[in-house]
Amino acid sequence: MTTPWAPSRLGNLTGKRIVVTGATSGVGLGTAHALAAAGAHVIMAVRNTELGAQRAAEIGGSTEVRKVDLSDQASVRAFCADLDGEIDILINNAGALTQARTDTVDGFEATIGTNLLGPFALTNLLYDRIRSQIINVGSDAHRRATLRLDDMHLRTSKWTVMGAYARSKLAVMMWGLELDRRLRAANSPVVTQLTHPGWVASNISQVADTPLMAVAHKAVKAVADVLANDIDAGAAPTLYCISEPIPPGSFVGVSGRFGLRGGPVLVGRSPLACDYAAAKRVFEFAEQETNTTLPV
Repeated sequence: MTTPWAPSRLGNLTGKRIVVTGATSGVGLGTAHALAAAGAHVIMAVRNTELGAQRAAEIGGSTEVRKVDLSDQASVRAFCADLDGEIDILINNAGALTQARTDTVDGFEATIGTNLLGPFALTNLLYDRIRSQIINVGSDAHRRATLRLDDMHLRTSKWTVMGAYARSKLAVMMWGLELDRRLRAANSPVVTQLTHPGWVASNISQVADTPLMAVAHKAVKAVADVLANDIDAGAAPTLYCISEPIPPGSFVGVSGRFGLRGGPVLVGRSPLACDYAAAKRVFEFAEQETNTTLPV
């Protein structure tokens, strides 16, 4: 019988500096907690530094809290400029969905601006200081997405909450595909993987600005609290990338039916998420929008 994966597989991470975005709640909090418990120095990159300080105190270990708003390119650049020294691992965990179509301060559709363009710029600007690994949290939602390379900000196409979220995660998957290709082509010592945490009982779906949405969120959360992974199980696919000798470019998800819950395992991805030509175009789109590129 196979022994289930456990955080003890991380071993002793003392001396490792690891950046985790979105570390105040959900999968990011679970990830930060496990890494700190394993001895790593965790840099919690968060929007709300007051809540970040509270979470850091709760999880203990060696942590520091840094402010970054991934929906704001100026904030991303400031974070990178203020961060001293090298880091071993960058975990692009933070994600968002919005109740209505809005634009960021940079004029990006908010979902793709936060989920793709913010982490993309962050990674490129930090790359020269990353020693070993970049982990991007994607989603199995990418399988249901439609890619619109001619309208990535959905300025003319129909916008829906889950449609925009799934499309942003497909874009993250394709960025990860091209990122892996470029790193390997350059013989970089840095590797990258993608993960899917399953269905997690977290607050990512809490877009409750109206009474109806508040009721809907409470209903979804009530079901998720019973049927979904908790945040520690949701963090496991990300941690698995650190503890296990898996190939560069791997996609790590969960073992249960329909990718909803279970332990971390290597999983497949949609045909479109394996399309190198389309992935290159997504990468070039992100380069143009953020005015950053991967310095390899």
